[in-house]
Amino acid sequence: MNAPTHILTDGERSIGAILVDNGKLKLHDAERILQLQRQKGLRFGEAALELGLLREDDIKQALAQQFEYPYLTRGESAVAEEVVAAYQPFSPVVEELRALRSQLMLRWFDTDSERKAIAIVSPENGDGRSWMAANLAVVFSQLGERTLLIDADMRRPRLHTMFGVDNKTGLSSILAGRAGTEAIQRIAALLDLSILPAGATPPNPQELLNRPAFSQLLGLASESFDVIVIDTPPTFAYSDAQTTAVRASGALVVARKNVSRSSRLRGCAEMLVEASATVVGTVMNDF
Repeated sequence: MNAPTHILTDGERSIGAILVDNGKLKLHDAERILQLQRQKGLRFGEAALELGLLREDDIKQALAQQFEYPYLTRGESAVAEEVVAAYQPFSPVVEELRALRSQLMLRWFDTDSERKAIAIVSPENGDGRSWMAANLAVVFSQLGERTLLIDADMRRPRLHTMFGVDNKTGLSSILAGRAGTEAIQRIAALLDLSILPAGATPPNPQELLNRPAFSQLLGLASESFDVIVIDTPPTFAYSDAQTTAVRASGALVVARKNVSRSSRLRGCAEMLVEASATVVGTVMNDF
């Protein structure tokens, strides 16, 4: 009888083994690092840097892989580089996104078991809603939350280009009754992240969002996902955002530093409250 075979997971492999398997390090160089590590009592990464055999980014990527905290390398994914949380998870801007994630977990998602969705809204185009929605979804998925990112901006959708996914079938198809949840696409390179693109541009996005199918979709998604982040059109151009925020129950208002006017932000918040949506908070986008 053959002995059972155990395949080592990333969490069980050493940093050196991961780097060798990823093609970042040759085996004989790994042995040089191990020798210096023993001689000086260094960590593997410290010894590698001292020998000039690896970059800091190589070590961080291997550590992220070992601890199942995936992030991407430029040129190796269809995800756009503006999704900074996927490419630069240790940068100051992503640290701020994680701080925002913590606030949302404390003030919204953890306060009620039924609160799973939040709409990302702002008064006008150019405020950074799509950037905020995309990067927030990534940092939630990096926390281990099963995350769904929905593009409810069926007028000027962007999320499909940001994540490099097909947009032939999406939210508009589901709301029109021409597709089901198979339109949701998994982002394989980022664990726990899925996206529902906007789909084909319909002539009646506002009417589609008002259909019971949208609430039914969110209810069904909440059974499979822990967090649902929804991108929307600008509130002062269309009423889609109010409808979406009401269906999601909560809204995060995005302001653009040195661009957004306080009067427009107040007006945006008032419109949401009048529509019976909860304004969870406001965030300043300086990216």
